[in-house]
Amino acid sequence: MSEAPNLILESTLEFSLEIINYTEILERAKKYNLANQLFRSGTSIGANVNEAQSCESRSDFIHKMKVAAKEAEETKYWLTLCIKADSYPKPNGVIEKLQIIIKILNKIIVSSKQVKMQ
Repeated sequence: MSEAPNLILESTLEFSLEIINYTEILERAKKYNLANQLFRSGTSIGANVNEAQSCESRSDFIHKMKVAAKEAEETKYWLTLCIKADSYPKPNGVIEKLQIIIKILNKIIVSSKQVKMQ
């Protein structure tokens, strides 16, 4: 019997792969500092979501999802800088995918808190 797909796990893994590809483009353009920041925050989203899957409590789960959401907001900032900076390669479609991840994370956090209160 196979488990149902986990949308947030799949989305963040796919997003991490896109971040890897985009940061390689930034590195080829010699944009090393921003590439490093973006790589760290962008791949951290999925790492925290993955870690939340084996949490010790509901509070631990919520905390790890909140960390993932914070990393997502930081990633949005770095991507926005890339979009606005004239000399940077543009991250086509990446920020839109991140917006979806942020919405999913926020829904997970809100619904997990509601379950906790009941």
